[in-house]
Amino acid sequence: MEQQEERVVSFFRFEDLRVYAKATDYATWIMQQLSTPRNEAESVLVRSFSHSACDIALNIAEGSSRSKSQFDHYLKIAKTAIRECVVYTEVAHNMGMLGDGQFEQSREYLMELTRMIGALIISLQRSAERRQSHDEESDGEAAPYANDEMSY
Repeated sequence: MEQQEERVVSFFRFEDLRVYAKATDYATWIMQQLSTPRNEAESVLVRSFSHSACDIALNIAEGSSRSKSQFDHYLKIAKTAIRECVVYTEVAHNMGMLGDGQFEQSREYLMELTRMIGALIISLQRSAERRQSHDEESDGEAAPYANDEMSY
């Protein structure tokens, strides 16, 4: 008999999302790159940058426990945090806190996160459209899963 691979599912389902893993990787990476500020101005930038980098993962985690439309909203907030990180990347580079390679790597992380979140948003919107179409086909009867949380 063929053995089936058993997929281990995390207690917190958002931990199974690749985009969440990528976001935490980015937050960790940016904190490692900016670990030694040289003055108060750099300390302020590091705190703000680190906060925004963590906000990407935090919003993915928070939104994943909500309805699909709320998850969409939290993902858009995560994209706002990404844009903040783009600005912080530029400022840190201009201040000499990030070298050219680090600057490019940060931008690559942020572009990939933007694409991943964008794809997830599109997936949620298509799912909502399918649900709406299904609801209309059932003569106005509510679908039994209409208020369920996002499943993955």
